[in-house]
Amino acid sequence: MNLLFVTDSLELFKIQKDTTFSMMREAQRRGHRISACGPEHLLWHSGDLVRAAVREIRLTGEPERWFIETGTPLKALNEFDAVIMRKDPPFDSEYFYATHLLEHAEREGAKVFNKPAALRDHPEKLAILEFARFTTPTLVTRSEAAVRAFHDLHHDIILKPLDGMGGMGIFRVKRDGLNLGSIIETLNHDGATSLMVQKFVPEITAGDKRVLVIGGKAVPFSLARIPQGSEVRGNLAAGGLGVAQPLSARDREIAESIGPVLARRGLLLVGLDVIGQSLTEINVTSPTCFQEITDQTGFDVPAMFIDELEAAVGVPA
Repeated sequence: MNLLFVTDSLELFKIQKDTTFSMMREAQRRGHRISACGPEHLLWHSGDLVRAAVREIRLTGEPERWFIETGTPLKALNEFDAVIMRKDPPFDSEYFYATHLLEHAEREGAKVFNKPAALRDHPEKLAILEFARFTTPTLVTRSEAAVRAFHDLHHDIILKPLDGMGGMGIFRVKRDGLNLGSIIETLNHDGATSLMVQKFVPEITAGDKRVLVIGGKAVPFSLARIPQGSEVRGNLAAGGLGVAQPLSARDREIAESIGPVLARRGLLLVGLDVIGQSLTEINVTSPTCFQEITDQTGFDVPAMFIDELEAAVGVPA
């Protein structure tokens, strides 16, 4: 296959843990060709196809100079066998516009994963609303009064912005309500911005588990991201310790209920966040943890992903 990864700058990759890098490495191992670009390199002109100024690359296997650029053509996206959208959040206006360009490329014959319309339809915090039977009690609102009533009911809560990533902007407020007003003002900007509030799940001490679902099927191991010290957040970006472990019965129940539904909508790769028995987020933009799970368990997550990508594109087994 000839693959295009729409991603962040290659120069910013930390290849020892980067999931997109692990996808590229497995693809090249199988003989597939690799190109990369950022959303900022997509363009469309009336009467023409959606194109991108791409970087054709070859991986070197070296830790420092890990890729060689072999060409920089301007190519139509439908010339690639698959386009893999791997740009990290935030899901801002530019990300939104990129999904529309990618969706137009689909109309021209490109195969895009995850499907651009599905990316728009499943914002990572709000996608859980459809699967509320698996979640901890949750509130989405702009109203300070509604947040205070939720706190009065549940006493120990987590507040977070709807557009955050990597644990950014997450606050815990206990029974004493210390700083609740200030936190609400910070997150909802005097009622101008919606936020999410969830009942605190004490099992966070055992980790915020990332359960990967590829092609509607669960990877058999999760990565429990365990908060360190006094930190309430388990996110690796916030200093959490990643420990791979077999899926629990509850993890499987959630993944096997949600995974096939999302796969039918064009979401080839999904990352479910599970704390204790509760689903807390559904990540669809650029789920991670491939390398950590593979390194700790021996289960080859990148190989599973490329298997499913090849099947979705129609490459003979």
